Amino acid sequence: RYYQEIAINNILNAVAEEKNRILLTMATGTGKTAVAFQVAWKLFQTRWNLKRDGARRPRILFLADRNILADQAFNAFSAFDKDAMVRINPLDIHKKGGVPMSGSIYFTIFQTFMSGPNGTPYFGDYPADFFDFIIIDECHRGGANDESNWRGILEYFSPAVQLGLTATPKRQDNVDTYKYFGEPVYIYSLKEGVNDGFLTPFKVKRIQTTLDDYVYTSDDQIIEGEVELGKVYEEPDFNRIIVIKEREAKRVRVLLDEINQNEKTIIFCATQDHALAIRDLVNQMKDSKDPNYCQRVTANDGARGEQFLREFQDNEKTIPTILTTSQKLSTGVDARNIRNIVLMRPVNSMIEFKQIIGRGTRLFDGKEYFTIYDFVDAYHHFLDKDWDGEPVDETTEKPEGPTRVKEPKEKYHVELEPEEVIEPKKKLKIKLRDGKEREIKHMISTSFWSADGKPVSVQEFMDNMFGALPE
Repeated sequence: RYYQEIAINNILNAVAEEKNRILLTMATGTGKTAVAFQVAWKLFQTRWNLKRDGARRPRILFLADRNILADQAFNAFSAFDKDAMVRINPLDIHKKGGVPMSGSIYFTIFQTFMSGPNGTPYFGDYPADFFDFIIIDECHRGGANDESNWRGILEYFSPAVQLGLTATPKRQDNVDTYKYFGEPVYIYSLKEGVNDGFLTPFKVKRIQTTLDDYVYTSDDQIIEGEVELGKVYEEPDFNRIIVIKEREAKRVRVLLDEINQNEKTIIFCATQDHALAIRDLVNQMKDSKDPNYCQRVTANDGARGEQFLREFQDNEKTIPTILTTSQKLSTGVDARNIRNIVLMRPVNSMIEFKQIIGRGTRLFDGKEYFTIYDFVDAYHHFLDKDWDGEPVDETTEKPEGPTRVKEPKEKYHVELEPEEVIEPKKKLKIKLRDGKEREIKHMISTSFWSADGKPVSVQEFMDNMFGALPE
């Protein structure tokens, strides 16, 4: 694709100009990993290294923040000789008694590098100049944030040329990424991707019910917890503070009536417990007889969840058809045939909203568009001026100060794969009075949106997909 060639050339030019920090901004689904592979391949084949003497091939590190992303990259780099590729993980380090140093292309996650015996991070076992080139995937997620422990890794390996990959234009909440890497050498936006035909357009179905908020009345039963009399429980409270199973059941019933139940779908839920409840409700109401039709994939599901995700990503397989999740699947999951994105929790960040929408934008044969089912009024993010804005810095600069490089043997806080914050144990559980659930009404309004976040007519949407029809 033309824009990938431009991105590759601009990155290689920056390397030739001896720039040490390089940033690439490309919309989700436009092939950042493919670009990273091409750059790595060219540097490897030309025997480029930090000394620029051609005496040896470079040692290249691909850093991600989730195992699924590191595994996807490892597979995308499969043209390299198997002996050259190393997947760094704690079990292998423990078995072999040290970090691997014999390969050329290394893949790992930040959490592995930050873990180690007695609180000492594994990355400190490498010489600071061991890697010639480091690729940081989804670098806006904290890798370049001053307050993040991940910054210690990047600063420790400061001699290396570092390439940050992000799908996110500059905003207040990721200015540190741009401050660390500098301005992008190339930008390819979601709007350009859709308009060029490399990303799938979308429509939005906004679903409202008469139980989108709730005030306790004495005919309802308190199963657990304490109710606040007179309090209006609103969307952000549900499934974190208060649980009403009949409300979730109504939403699932409406959803299953609306979608083609054979189409691959991801449902974003408020918490891991909520994702489990929605999974069970879908499996109770589904038309399919397969017990694995809907599965939950969250941080708590471990290897079993990863297996369900791999099967979901396989376009030859139809089961599981629906995945429920909370945070885990919001980034980097390359499943091309997703037809429906369902929002059953508020999305407070524009960065996360764009990432979630990006789960559906990838092209697949016969996929003309995808549908967002919005139960939580998240569609208003499209109206934000920053929906697909250029990375103009409207942020306030922090005062410059000396940067402290963290020592490699310092104790680091080891984080698990990102998931939602720990919730209070005692939730308020309400059972609606008999018959009340049958009184819940719903309304669906369909809207069509252009790639730059502007509402458009059905005709404009069709014209954008297929071109203007003859009179």
